[in-house]
Amino acid sequence: MAGAPVHTLLFLEPGHFHATLTLRVPHPRVADEIVVYAHDGPELRDFLALVDRFNTRGEGATRWRPIVIVDAEPLGRLIAERRGDVVVLAGRNGGKARTFHRLHAAGFHVLADKPWLVEPDDLEDIRASLAGWPLVMEIMTGRHDVAARLNKRLIDAPDVFGTFRDIVPALDFDGVHCLEKLVDGAPLRRPWWFFDVRVQGSGAVDIPTHLVDRSQWLLEGRGVEAPLRLLSAGVSPTRVPLESFRRITGEADFPGALHTVTEGDTLSYRCNSELVFQIGDVIVRGTTRWDVAPAHGGDTHAAVARGTRADIRMDQGPHTENRRRLLVEPRGEIESAGRRIGDTLKAMADEFPGVGVVPADAGRYELTIPRELDAGHESHFTKVRDEFLRAVDDRRWSAVLAARTLAKYTLLAEAAARAATAAHADGRR
Repeated sequence: MAGAPVHTLLFLEPGHFHATLTLRVPHPRVADEIVVYAHDGPELRDFLALVDRFNTRGEGATRWRPIVIVDAEPLGRLIAERRGDVVVLAGRNGGKARTFHRLHAAGFHVLADKPWLVEPDDLEDIRASLAGWPLVMEIMTGRHDVAARLNKRLIDAPDVFGTFRDIVPALDFDGVHCLEKLVDGAPLRRPWWFFDVRVQGSGAVDIPTHLVDRSQWLLEGRGVEAPLRLLSAGVSPTRVPLESFRRITGEADFPGALHTVTEGDTLSYRCNSELVFQIGDVIVRGTTRWDVAPAHGGDTHAAVARGTRADIRMDQGPHTENRRRLLVEPRGEIESAGRRIGDTLKAMADEFPGVGVVPADAGRYELTIPRELDAGHESHFTKVRDEFLRAVDDRRWSAVLAARTLAKYTLLAEAAARAATAAHADGRR
């Protein structure tokens, strides 16, 4: 990294808090001065307010100096002025693929939040942007989570997991997300367009972006890097009362752009989904649902990989104090399974210091993960940023990553098309 340039980060229309989380901690090769190109409005003000919180917090304060350029055509202004080489893109998803394709063609590296695809036609812009240098990469945080990394290592251990069972599904994800939540300890305000699937993306392409990516990762290196095949896709709505919409967005009423999905004081948000797809011989199911407010304390996530020697389960929610819990459920002799898990963890001690295993209920084993190994989900965004900047500085364009990303969005393009057909049949968008 010696002699690598100092980067000035450019932020284009930062309408999602993920943009700000890339600034949660400083980076030695990123200038304190950042440049923000945007229309004026609450999204810009929310971005700047969170940056200010990072700068003024008591411990680990940052020193970002935002230069804000408000313009009717912020993309054109950013390209014309070229004040930096790296653009962070996290906001409206509709049209995002066209935007980073234009930035890529103009010579900028782009770190773009998911999902990249809202309409099936977005796939061609994605394909062109992944075709070569400069680098376009997703803000995809899951692979930096300690429990998720341990989960993969256990699945990759034949003595613990064996191989995937011939069962449907062999890999199963389920999650419930909350529209009302806290970020950096403060209530999150979402822009009203978050509820417009033409802008945010329907349930078929939003959270499933993570689930497909996680599936590809867990199956990586197992000889199943085959094209993904969609088996089924379904989308359903969450009903959002006007009172909740006001709290979440700060808007007094449903905007006119949402009139086709509102009825009286309720909005129908087509954000829930179930996708079933196949990678090689392994069938995966991903189910996601959005609730308005936390019923029992917050988001919940669960994943289970079903193996011939053991099932490996990872879950998170209020019942786990919102920490990832990793369980191994042996399918054979319990005591010998415990020894095999312990031996596997000893071999990984340098990578995961302090991780242990203890007996749990119903003949299961639980991995114990020291809190200091992971600072939480919000900390993963700067890890993605750092990985991206290393690739830029090393001029390390990954054809493998590009091919995997394109395969994922090819699958999601088909899922989006099926969701749109179903919505049209229902008389809704």
